[in-house]
Amino acid sequence: MQADLSPVIAATTHWLTRAFPPSGGALAAALCEVQARQAVTVAAWLRYPTAMDAALVGMAGPGGSARLDWVTGADSADDRDAAEHAWRSWVDEVVTSWAACLLTDPDLAELAVAGIAEGEHTTGTPTVFRRLLAPDATDRHAAALLRHPDLLASVAGLHRGELLDRLGSDEALVA
Repeated sequence: MQADLSPVIAATTHWLTRAFPPSGGALAAALCEVQARQAVTVAAWLRYPTAMDAALVGMAGPGGSARLDWVTGADSADDRDAAEHAWRSWVDEVVTSWAACLLTDPDLAELAVAGIAEGEHTTGTPTVFRRLLAPDATDRHAAALLRHPDLLASVAGLHRGELLDRLGSDEALVA
């Protein structure tokens, strides 16, 4: 039984960086991916806080990107081959929405990272999310689309309330 979230994290990161691509060349692509991966990792660890939760999503699957593709106006599923569909089946809509919230709201990102600090996923391993929490000018430029609140609003809004509930936050805190 699979007890880690790496397929969900990889697929969801890939979806985010395809839907909101980097601005620039190879360095920008790498910086954008790191920021997306950090946000997705925090969101996945919040969504599936225990090894049992991770194992269950590994068995059942996270649901795929169909609704996200529809919300963002991505290409029709009819144009995709089997390989394209396979990775998309590992995209988690809730994790994607929560990651979008974290990428566009620094206060919420800090609250989320603090929320996972004592969880099972971080036990014994110091985890740093600098590019998520304190992006420099190069990070922000590379991920201009990925961090744009207006562009991510439709995705972030899908499950923002659940994230706020999970973190015990008030809407006023993040407004």
